[in-house]
Amino acid sequence: MRAVIALIAMLSSLLLFVCLLWLTADGSLSTRSWEEEAKSTTDVTPKGLRKLRSPLTSVQLATQTENRTTLRNAIYQLQQASKCKEMQDNIWSSSIKKKRYSEDYYLQIVTKIQNCTWKRRPEEYTKFRLELASCCDAVHNFIASQNNTPLGSNMSYEVDNKKTILITEDIFRMLPESPPLLGYPFKHCAVVGNGGILKNSSCGAEIDNSDFVFRCNLPPTTGSISKDVGNKTSLVTVNPSIIAQKYNKLNEKKVTFLENIASYGNAFLLLPAFSFKSNTGTSFKVYHTLQEFRAKQRAIFFHPRYLKSLAQFWRTKGVKAYRLSSGFMIASAAIELCENVKLYGFWPFSKTTEEMPISHHYYDNQLPKPGFHAMPKEYNQILQLHGKGILKLQFGKCDSD
Repeated sequence: MRAVIALIAMLSSLLLFVCLLWLTADGSLSTRSWEEEAKSTTDVTPKGLRKLRSPLTSVQLATQTENRTTLRNAIYQLQQASKCKEMQDNIWSSSIKKKRYSEDYYLQIVTKIQNCTWKRRPEEYTKFRLELASCCDAVHNFIASQNNTPLGSNMSYEVDNKKTILITEDIFRMLPESPPLLGYPFKHCAVVGNGGILKNSSCGAEIDNSDFVFRCNLPPTTGSISKDVGNKTSLVTVNPSIIAQKYNKLNEKKVTFLENIASYGNAFLLLPAFSFKSNTGTSFKVYHTLQEFRAKQRAIFFHPRYLKSLAQFWRTKGVKAYRLSSGFMIASAAIELCENVKLYGFWPFSKTTEEMPISHHYYDNQLPKPGFHAMPKEYNQILQLHGKGILKLQFGKCDSD
């Protein structure tokens, strides 16, 4: 028994001795590592200073600077966007109360809006497009067709709404079987107004690069002016008053008319045949002339129900006029028919923002009938659509590239 106890005691002593040796060795190693670590971090010798100025530290500093710059730019852009939105809201709230037209007032608005970067806002576009579709439905009702105009029905005129026209077989055959604008929805659409702002704009190439080009009231597109307004035409509206005044309602000058519209290629000629009763005969004459001479162009007609619904829609937003302008009608339809809409030549002012005089049209200075259209109110709505990112309004020159 005593021998066993002695053996255990001897083993315990041996184990304690080994542990002390291990602790001493580990402690001395840890101390040396700590001392070396401390020395390396407090080294102020040239060699140590070179370490502090290593490439890694420079990259980190550059990254931090870049991050700070990016953050500042982001904050600036947010501030500018907030200012622009506030400005847009103020413009809307003040202009809706303004009853009299002031050209200088609107030019001040345009100047401010030009300083804000335009950005397409898909959510605003979708919301507004659905709003238009629920009231007007350009996809199905923009053009009178056999689908939306039953044979034997009595169609009410848009403006002369107490008058109707019986849709006879002859009229029914003039209508396309279904909405004729194939390719809907169009990717990029240009709606080209006739404002004098298009002169020397160099927008022709950009316009021609669009998938679908809307024009208004048979404007000139050939010759030197094409560099500003382009040549491409997919659809052009035709005011019957132009046919009456310029071509004597096609009782004569048919050949001149056909020669002049040849520049539009195989475009649709869109006429308001069912807006006023006085428009019907002239509009039908255009249709029959194109048929008679087998012209490339094809006459189609606004559906009066669409135009009445559209007028009511804009009336609720403050655009109260005897009749909407052709450009405003087309711009409204384009929002439903196109994914991206850009407006050119929409400028109802006698001067630029730089106070330079400008003609009413890019091809003449003939003013519209006073009180017939609500141009300032229409333009105000277009500015709102631009500000919300629903469509883009070209204010001046296009990039020559």
